Amino acid sequence: MKFTIASVALGLAASCASAYQPQQPQQQVDRRGFFAKGAAGAAFAVGSGMMQPSAAQAFDFGGSIKFGDESIMVQKAHGTSEQPVQSDLLYGVSNKLADRICNYNRHFAEMGGYFRSTAFEDIVLEAKGPITFYDSVTGKALFVAPINRSPEEFVKESQVHGWPSFRDSEVVWENVRVLKSSGETVSVDGTHLGHNLPDRRGNRYCINLVSIAGQPNIA
Repeated sequence: MKFTIASVALGLAASCASAYQPQQPQQQVDRRGFFAKGAAGAAFAVGSGMMQPSAAQAFDFGGSIKFGDESIMVQKAHGTSEQPVQSDLLYGVSNKLADRICNYNRHFAEMGGYFRSTAFEDIVLEAKGPITFYDSVTGKALFVAPINRSPEEFVKESQVHGWPSFRDSEVVWENVRVLKSSGETVSVDGTHLGHNLPDRRGNRYCINLVSIAGQPNIA
């Protein structure tokens, strides 16, 4: 499917990125462990900013799952990526947390429910159509949602599972891969996004908001 959409941006002050520190449980959690325990994660407050419209872009999304291998996630100049996350991430997410999760991490996630402490829900519910979510490192389009469901349904499913939850029809497969061995969902450039945790409706991509809070790369 070819789609043109005006994405919604949220400008905010950014903090400097730092190395991943898995010993800080208040900021990250083992996602599979979270679901195994059936726990409800807690969120912590972050800064906010002003919404601004950004340029429209066209790209394909939807279709069948595309798999990748471990070569995508080899060590590069900045963890598994070539560079840190953008300095002006959207939705009011933490840049420090984003850099840890995106670039220095393969197994951990932001706390379940973290997205509820950001502008994510308000932006989704107030948008006049689907929103494009961009890689926090490269600015490439990764997901477009909601597709074939209402904003309320998209938000509700995300609330139930604890993280923004996407379906096959909402993935920009040109830029996203799933590792067969683990279900880890990553960008083609090495950004850790989350995991595929299928349910009775099919593939469900449980994604860290900090990984998809980038400004679009329109160069």
